[in-house]
Amino acid sequence: MSLMSPSLASPAAPHPAFNTLPATIAAFCLLWSFAFVAGKIGVTDCPPLLLLTARFLLAGILIFGIAMLRGEGWSLSRRDVAIFALLGIANNAMYLGLGYTGLQTVSAGLGGLIVSANPVFTAVLAAIFLGESLTWRKVAGLLLGIAGVTFIVWHRMSVGTDSLHGILFTLASLASIVAGTVLFKVFAPKGNLWLGNGVQNLSGGLALLPFASTLSDVSDIVPSWRLLGAFAYLVLCGSIFAYVLWFHLLKVCGATAASAYHFLMPPLAILFAWMVLGEHVAARDLLGIVPVALGIYLVTRPAAAPAQRAS
Repeated sequence: MSLMSPSLASPAAPHPAFNTLPATIAAFCLLWSFAFVAGKIGVTDCPPLLLLTARFLLAGILIFGIAMLRGEGWSLSRRDVAIFALLGIANNAMYLGLGYTGLQTVSAGLGGLIVSANPVFTAVLAAIFLGESLTWRKVAGLLLGIAGVTFIVWHRMSVGTDSLHGILFTLASLASIVAGTVLFKVFAPKGNLWLGNGVQNLSGGLALLPFASTLSDVSDIVPSWRLLGAFAYLVLCGSIFAYVLWFHLLKVCGATAASAYHFLMPPLAILFAWMVLGEHVAARDLLGIVPVALGIYLVTRPAAAPAQRAS
């Protein structure tokens, strides 16, 4: 056997690039689900509309301030600004405004459950308006996710400790984020997501400002370290980092697959609510994670590539 000279040796195969998508998904799920707990803490010591208005305006100012410090040029067209402003009304002012109003009389776990129905409605609307395929595998995954989430919190709903008033506000919140998800994919803004998130936050804060100033009283705020901590988390991790990750997942994974990760929110929100707020968690709740995980796998697993024909 003759040895090959170094000049004839095959070049080394390039190492595959590190896949950051799993880390992005994990970070988004953790940040988003803990926001239910931080929000519950916040509305305990502060009227929800005042809390959200201050949160959105500060987040928007911070985003643009960081962009200026980094020397980022303005990369949003007028169309992009209009789209992100519209998303600020749907995803921020309406989704969180209605949701936080509901959190005053609804547990963090149940709030997470209701919003986790997002994948079901998003998948149907994405099939109608975005042309995304709704295969039997996705349908089965969505049904498994619903079954798992319902199993996890069924006893919470049967106890009757959550008010119907709060549940209705949370359902309206769900409709808002579904609309915002579809709108983002339909209009597909091309500009920088970081600056777009700044526009979205400022738009949401300005939209809520007249309601907060007329329907809320500053004297109802109870200053505390826990309120300050919850507010800081909601601004930095909720309004800034979580939404940038969410828009990134929508672009990379598609509306149906990205929304499927919301099925993870109830078990995570329940876990965080138990750890931080002392909300009760039954052992049977943990069993619901199994169909949830299987449902997410079915919805997000890429379709098998067609077999190549032999030449």
